[in-house]
Amino acid sequence: MDMQATTIPAGDDSGPDVVAPEPDEGVQRCLQLLGDAGLRPTRQRLALGQLLFLRGHRHVTAEGLHEEAMAANAYLSLATVYNTLNQFTEAGLLRRTAADGIKSFFDTDTSVHPHFYLEGEDLLVDVADGLTFTKLPEALPGHEIARLDVIVHLRRKRAT
Repeated sequence: MDMQATTIPAGDDSGPDVVAPEPDEGVQRCLQLLGDAGLRPTRQRLALGQLLFLRGHRHVTAEGLHEEAMAANAYLSLATVYNTLNQFTEAGLLRRTAADGIKSFFDTDTSVHPHFYLEGEDLLVDVADGLTFTKLPEALPGHEIARLDVIVHLRRKRAT
């Protein structure tokens, strides 16, 4: 049996390139996604890309993704996770949302859609339906609307 190999760049100063067996279907999808976005498929990007893009629609924080990476034996620094999330966002693969003004969530659904932020639970959830915009405001002179973010903050009801 003739097995093909793929060379995966190790990334920035993290060691030599790795020659690996032909990637499985999930890795192939991730390689295609990164390539289409114009990103070199480094070991770090592939590891995080698989966690982000092969598990359905997700909202993640850098800290949460870092924990997932460590649990999956992808030992990456938190700084590498932040840098990679920012690169994915700049390439249009993710959308950043600052729900509480401090912590950023990264959304794998880059379309314009509203969110619920569950205060005290630190969760960002898509609003299924029920929010319709019939008219956007006019942009200031010399400007254009770049994006629209709607976040509805929720908290648990207090016992009465």
